[in-house]
Formats: sequence, structure tokens, C-alpha cells
Amino acid sequence: MIAFTFPGQGSQRPGMGEAWVDHPSWELVEEATEHAGLDIGALLLTADADELVITRNAQLATFVLSLVVLDAIERTGLEPARAAGHSLGEYTALVASGALSFEDGVRLVAERGDAMLAAAEDREGTMAAVLGLDDDKVAEACERVDGDVWVANYNAPGQVVIAGDPGAIEAAGEVAKELGAKRVMRFPVGGAFHTPFMGPASDRLAKALATVEWRDPEIPVHANVDALVHADGGEWAQLLASQLGSPVRWRQILHHLDEAGITTYVEVGAGGVLTGMAKRTVKGARTVSVATPAELDQLLESLAAEPVAEVHAGHRDGERLFATERLVVSPAAGVFSPDPSVTPGSTVTTGHLIGRVGDQEVRSAFEGSLMGWLAVEGERVATSQPIAWLRTT
Repeated sequence: MIAFTFPGQGSQRPGMGEAWVDHPSWELVEEATEHAGLDIGALLLTADADELVITRNAQLATFVLSLVVLDAIERTGLEPARAAGHSLGEYTALVASGALSFEDGVRLVAERGDAMLAAAEDREGTMAAVLGLDDDKVAEACERVDGDVWVANYNAPGQVVIAGDPGAIEAAGEVAKELGAKRVMRFPVGGAFHTPFMGPASDRLAKALATVEWRDPEIPVHANVDALVHADGGEWAQLLASQLGSPVRWRQILHHLDEAGITTYVEVGAGGVLTGMAKRTVKGARTVSVATPAELDQLLESLAAEPVAEVHAGHRDGERLFATERLVVSPAAGVFSPDPSVTPGSTVTTGHLIGRVGDQEVRSAFEGSLMGWLAVEGERVATSQPIAWLRTT
């Protein structure tokens, strides 16, 4: 069983979108640019480290790239049994699950970044990682300090993040070393995220969250605030508002995923931080990071011998997609008409014309043999709806 995990702020790096420019999934970048009113493509291709570290830029770039990678994975027919995202990544997980639309996700992530930046400017704060110390002892170090400092992230065994007033962080770090911490490492951030310092940001974000139409997730998504699955879409607005001022319980999420039978953890997007956390937390877990098309191919090759499980009620009846199989999806909304030269059993090459949706050409992003159609001639299809099923050779 596979879980998709989505990274948060801090995973961004200059040029992280370059490998995807010529991939069909890059179209999501253009859509995101329209919804955000900001050139997301420039953030993913040409922005330097100083520009990317700005909260709003970092969050939008990380969020959109994860969804580009997710779209590319979905085109292969691979689906997860569960999903979770670290901090910002929770928004990506909710879009992946269908609980939140792509447009609303972009809008909320932009508002979240602005709200967090404003709160950080109003109240100086910072964060630090405490390494090599148990969770309860890190909490004790914070409690023994006369100042504002709290646990912000429970990431993995021996890896806990604290946040708060810079002076209190310094003092808590010294206490943590006395209690046995191997190292305390300050982060180059200007805010105490996931602490009460983010109260104003939570209030501002709650107003934006209240304007969203929430749907029940199609796959189980674990929440940061309590590590539990919430199947009622109406609960997520409050969960996301609370998330900014509450610790991220990532270690607990990983334990719940393990208990649910997850054996493979796929980190979708830039970085690799979540992959490391899964390795440290879940004994025997298979972990994979997918940030480039080449890494997607490696994932599919590693899963080629195993069928993908049907994981939710919306799965097509009779459909059994394996890691050696691919889906061709519609580039637009409109009426589908297959190309008469392409029939089941035909060999399809990359870029091969297989049909049209309205006046737009449908070309395959993969090589393989056409196993069958998932849309029929004259059917009206939606953007990204699967229309053909290939098996690679």
C-alpha cells in the first residue's frame, strides 16, 4: 500500500522546475499563475535563493511543483491509499484528495503565506531543530525556560523543532543539551511558525478558509494537528486554521500510516526531507522521492512487479492499472473524437496523435500499446480526464 506525502516550506530550491518544462503536467503552472496573480513559472525556473526564501514565494512554488509532480504520477494510473502533507503540504494533500479545488488551493496558499509573513513581522520569532533527544525531554526543555518557546514539529525520532522568542530558543537549546541533545540547530527563518505567535495569521486565514467549498476527501488524509484521518470535508477549514498555531505531529502521522498498512512512502515534490523522516520513523518502510521525471520512471520501475491497489470508491469498474501502464488524459474540456488510425493494439509513440478534444489535439506523453479507450467517440470529457489506456513495452 502506498501513501503520498507532500513537503512543506523549506524544500524549495532554485531551478527546481526545470526538469518539468516540457512535460504535459507543466500546464498547471500556467493555471496557478492566473489564480495567484504571480509568475509561478519564474519562481520555479529563474528565482534565486533570496527570492525563494520569501514566505509567499516559497509556499506557492513548493505547492505548485508538488501538484505538477502529482499530475505526472496520476497520468500513469498510480494512486495512493492515503495522503498527508507536512505543514504547507497539507494543502497539497487536500487538493490531491479532491477535498479542495486547485484554484482554491492556490488562493489559500497565497493568503496563508501573506498572513504568516504579517504575523512574523508583528512578533519576532525563530525556530531551531533539537537533534538526538526524546520528544518529552524537548518539551521539558521548553517548559523549564522563562520565556515563550514551544515544540513546533514532532518530525521523527530524535528530531524535534522548537519555535518562539529568539532569546527563549537560545535558553531552551542550552537546557536541551544538558538533557542530552546532540545538537541544536537554528533555522534561517523570521517567524515562530506553529506556535501561539501565529494567532493573528490563524484568524486571518480562517476568514479565507470559510469562503471555500469543501468536499469529502476521496482518499484518507491525515491532519497535522492530531495526526488523524478526517473524512468530513467540512472539518478541514478549522483544522487548517488551527494548524498555524499548533505543532505538526508528523511522527505520529507516520505511525498511523504504518498501522494502516502503508508499506511505501512516496514524497511528491522538491526536497527529500520527508523521505528521511519516514526512514527514521517506520521500520522496514520503502521510501521514494519523486521530484523529476527521471525519478518518476524509477518509481514505476520499482513498482512494476506489483499491481496498484484499488483505493477508493471512485475507481473505474474493472480497471486494473499496473505500474507498467499509463493513462493519456484530456488536455481540455470538450467532445472527444479518437483518431481513426489508432485502435486497440496499436503501437503509440511519444507525441503520437491519438485523437482530439474539440479542436485541441490529444497526443500521448508515453510510448506503449493501446490497451483500450476510457472515453468513447462523442463523449464530453473534462480537463485531465483519462481517455486512453496504454501498456508500456
